[in-house]
Amino acid sequence: MRFFELFSDNGWISNIQVAVKVWLFFRCIYKEYDSMFVHLSHQLVMRSTLVGMALLASAPVVVRASSLSEPMPQAQTSQKIPVLTSTTPFVDHSPNPSHSASRLNKLETNVGRKQPALTDTMPVKVAEAAIAPSNRINDDRSDADAMSQVTSVSQLSDVKPTDWAFQALQLLIERYGVIAGYPDRTYRGNRALTRYEFAAGLNAALNRVDELLAAGTADLVKKEDLATLQRLQEEFAAELATSRGRVDSLEARTATLEKQQFSTTTKLLGEAVFAVTDAFQGTQDGSNTVFQDRVRLRLVTSFTGRDQLNTRIDAGNAGRFNLGGATPETTQTFNLVAFGGNQANIGWLSYYFPVGDRIDAYIGAVNGVTFDFIPTLNPFLDSATGAGKALTVFASANPIYQIGGGAGGGFNYRVTDQITLSLGYLAGDHANPGAKSGLFNGQYAAIAQVAWFPNNRSGIGLTYVHAYQNRGGLFDIGSSFAIVGTSQANNPFGNAFISNSFGAEGYYQLSPSVAVSGFFGYTNSRDLAGNGNADIWYYGIGLAFPDLGQKGNLGGIVVGAEPYRGDNRAPANDVPFHIEAFYKYRLTDNIFITPGIIWLIAPAQNAANEDAVIGTIRTTFLF
Repeated sequence: MRFFELFSDNGWISNIQVAVKVWLFFRCIYKEYDSMFVHLSHQLVMRSTLVGMALLASAPVVVRASSLSEPMPQAQTSQKIPVLTSTTPFVDHSPNPSHSASRLNKLETNVGRKQPALTDTMPVKVAEAAIAPSNRINDDRSDADAMSQVTSVSQLSDVKPTDWAFQALQLLIERYGVIAGYPDRTYRGNRALTRYEFAAGLNAALNRVDELLAAGTADLVKKEDLATLQRLQEEFAAELATSRGRVDSLEARTATLEKQQFSTTTKLLGEAVFAVTDAFQGTQDGSNTVFQDRVRLRLVTSFTGRDQLNTRIDAGNAGRFNLGGATPETTQTFNLVAFGGNQANIGWLSYYFPVGDRIDAYIGAVNGVTFDFIPTLNPFLDSATGAGKALTVFASANPIYQIGGGAGGGFNYRVTDQITLSLGYLAGDHANPGAKSGLFNGQYAAIAQVAWFPNNRSGIGLTYVHAYQNRGGLFDIGSSFAIVGTSQANNPFGNAFISNSFGAEGYYQLSPSVAVSGFFGYTNSRDLAGNGNADIWYYGIGLAFPDLGQKGNLGGIVVGAEPYRGDNRAPANDVPFHIEAFYKYRLTDNIFITPGIIWLIAPAQNAANEDAVIGTIRTTFLF
């Protein structure tokens, strides 16, 4: 007696929304109908295609048969049928991931980074995947796994008339209409299936036959087909019962969730930061260890499935260390709080939406910044204003992205699959109707960038920013205080000025565990009161070590010079170097501890000042 052998590859039964992935011993006994499986290789006629119906058709994503381009598998002569197992857990496609490291990154991005890159099917971070950006808000499944019904075998581009199962597929489509294909019009018949998946496919086939009988089309169902189905139903009775039971359970759970959800269009994401930090030397206020916090609650709303409205509430008490001279070089990402004392405020309000197939548009109403939508080309170290990667603002991305902010808009235009053109305009005094204020008469920044992504491991960008500044500092993301660089670079004249900034940035992933990134920038500022120009420079290089020690961890080292005025008078004419090292450790899927150290040489671009050494232990909770 010969046996038909099935192979498994951790598939999913997505069309009936249930994943029954448990190990199961095939019963190693001889059955008089085993020859039915053997005859599949010799009889491609309808009365034997019901087996193919179960194997090839009904559960579109997961019922997987042997390759259509390979010879029909022959009966086996072994004495045992191999045990089919699967260790893949049930897939949770909810927007709040919690089970894998890759989904952890998306969760971090959803809370911290503010720059989703919209796709044709859903709004999305950064880039992480950004996140170029990549924040998906609905479902992190690949679109390639979605199935669509087909009405003719000719619609399946990878199924040829010479394939051994061509006739079976043709009859299943035309007679029963139970075949589904992928959006790219492929069938992908070279996948194996588990015994449970076979049962799920059989269940769908039975349901289809029942529909035909109920509709009075019994003449389409042959007697031989019914006999075959009956034998299969008897053999897989236990699995069919289990599958149906799990479907009923899943439907009940889904109904409960729908009743209990607070909104059908909105989901809630959160980030809480506990930070213990100390400046061991170099501060004006002495050395004091402080315990600071920041909390963010973000409501993500989608009205069409392709757009994204972000409403974020911020609160915290974090402040930065005082190095003297009003220099903002010590700013860490969790220091960005509009109000202290844990007062809640609207920290971010923005809307993303697609325009056609190649344009992703952005409108920022509150605290909009250029890196909301423009790729910063530092995906391994940049979590924007979130507390997910590098400790400081400087180590996260080229400071050119910190120039200007407030309210305005912009868009990314995908010129090709590898080239993206970005344009944007943001105004800092957009809500003030007074003189030298408003959307067009006050502080503003206009940005343009061209980014080239030759492959999924690298990217290069060229950036230009034209800005007008009549309050605060140059690198202030539209606020009233600078967040990176020296005070000489941020306020070179003490008067209103305009600036033209040029930047280059890029990254390259050397291996799955090592990536390098770097940036360079130059800004020329001109005093509108006629006091000349100022040259401002900044540059840096970083190394990132993804999954260092375990999946979800991240190590990082950044060395560079924060923005400084190159032609400044002595003694404040030195280069302020920034050295940073950190290690993000994944304690659980949603809790990360990041110890790190920041060493600032010649703070306030004055070598006479004592070097500042800051130590931080940051704990980030994501939910």
